[in-house]
Amino acid sequence: MAINTDKNSYTIIFSIVMVVVVGSILAGFASGLKPKIKENERFEKQQNILYAMGVNENEGPNDATFVSTDKVEGEFNKFITKQLVIQGDEITENDEAYLIDIKKEETKAKDPEYTRRLPLFVGKKDGKEVYVIPVRGKGLWDAIWGFVAVDKSMTIQGVYYDHKGETPGLGAEIKQRYFMDDFTGESFLNGGSFEGIEVSKSNNDPTNIDTDDNEVDALAGATITGDGVAAMLRKDIRLYVPYFKKLNQ
Repeated sequence: MAINTDKNSYTIIFSIVMVVVVGSILAGFASGLKPKIKENERFEKQQNILYAMGVNENEGPNDATFVSTDKVEGEFNKFITKQLVIQGDEITENDEAYLIDIKKEETKAKDPEYTRRLPLFVGKKDGKEVYVIPVRGKGLWDAIWGFVAVDKSMTIQGVYYDHKGETPGLGAEIKQRYFMDDFTGESFLNGGSFEGIEVSKSNNDPTNIDTDDNEVDALAGATITGDGVAAMLRKDIRLYVPYFKKLNQ
């Protein structure tokens, strides 16, 4: 049986051309989406920071609702008065401090010659100055992260937590308001010394009436995730203690 070489060659060339064309279209499409993706990432960080300091659209007692994306940039500029970058003994203002990737900074800091950059957001709400600290750690299955708003004495004014892959109904509850609100009023500085906040199964204080015990109630069935939150706070909040000690001198 004779083979039509010209036809086979045409088919191969056509297939190659189509692959190149489709690849170019997809690459162009992805490139066109990059600015939108970056914008969404910026809005999300701004929403998280604002939520931690109590700027949100909560209505009911169980809501955990961000400022909407069409308002968030304006609200961020309204409530955040300064963005700082702490690097060793040097403190500088940087309007894009919220774009610093703290995971990458932690990795870079494994090099003893590198001084880690620590972003800090200074805001004002209801006439009170608030400082918002980003945190990142490890839950049961994957990364957990958040923002912790404190006052000058390092007493918590609010938090926001999120996760990548914790179990629904268990560890994923760290982003529910009933859990996040428990942290308000707890302090990281006791007698001038840093102390973490434990997520404890024996706390028995679901409304956090006792704010001097450095404990909040654990999530049912989510011990490892809760331990991850406590470890995350100890690891990252501790880095900011020298700044707050100087602030209180």
